Amino acid sequence: MVKKGSKLYSILNNKCPRCQEGDFFVTKNPFTLKKNLAIHENCSACGLKYMIEPSFFYGAMYVSYGITVALSILTFMILYLFGLELLPIFIGIIVTLIVFTPLTLKLSRLIYINIFVHYKKDPTQ
Repeated sequence: MVKKGSKLYSILNNKCPRCQEGDFFVTKNPFTLKKNLAIHENCSACGLKYMIEPSFFYGAMYVSYGITVALSILTFMILYLFGLELLPIFIGIIVTLIVFTPLTLKLSRLIYINIFVHYKKDPTQ
């Protein structure tokens, strides 16, 4: 479906943004809460250092904000179409955001690093 070499491939498959071979996160399951944000120091295939600079992933908060806003709007529209009142819709949005927080955190870090690191067919060059 999504071919190797695209940023979407790296994001959806938890892969290194440069070589798209090595895993980015230690665990693929976002609901393993103890190790949810544990990333490898370097890519196992090309050696890319994931923590480009100290506190690099603080910028991922902006990406996470965008994802949660989009998720909130989508939840609102779906629940509104079912004819719910405002309070149940609000509760539904809160429940949705709590349930999807681990996935949102992982996804935002993957998207953020893919903004700055680009794919190379031969990462040794």
